[in-house]
Amino acid sequence: MGKSIKGPFPKDVLTTPIWATICLLSSSITVEVAVRSLLRGALTVFRVSLGATILLGLEFLHRTAQEWTKLIQQDHLTIKTNLFGTTYYALVGLHATHVVIGLLMLSLLFLIALKGTWILPESRRVELISWYWHFVDAVWVVVFMVVYVMGR
Repeated sequence: MGKSIKGPFPKDVLTTPIWATICLLSSSITVEVAVRSLLRGALTVFRVSLGATILLGLEFLHRTAQEWTKLIQQDHLTIKTNLFGTTYYALVGLHATHVVIGLLMLSLLFLIALKGTWILPESRRVELISWYWHFVDAVWVVVFMVVYVMGR
């Protein structure tokens, strides 16, 4: 599976996902603002910053889905097409899965905060979830470099 050396090749089908990357990396800033706001007791800023983090993560996933749609429908690149397709979908897909997991955790926190449930005693848990989100962002930098910079 995926071992053919025929195209399409990365240089032929990939465009650098600048906007998606800006969104995801910016979400590390907004999640940090959320955590610091929670620790200060500024719950409105916490909610707004957490909501912004979720929206930025969703935009990243939306752009990833658009890229996959183009690669599959227009460029006919699937996980079975060649070694590049196998590697690309494995790396980007695994990362996207971790983004979805992070968004689910952040969304749960957001719903709890909107409900008005006292969240300040849970600030350590919120901080741990933010560390996961920072990790997901850091992994994206590696995936970005491997797939979109060195892979071309």
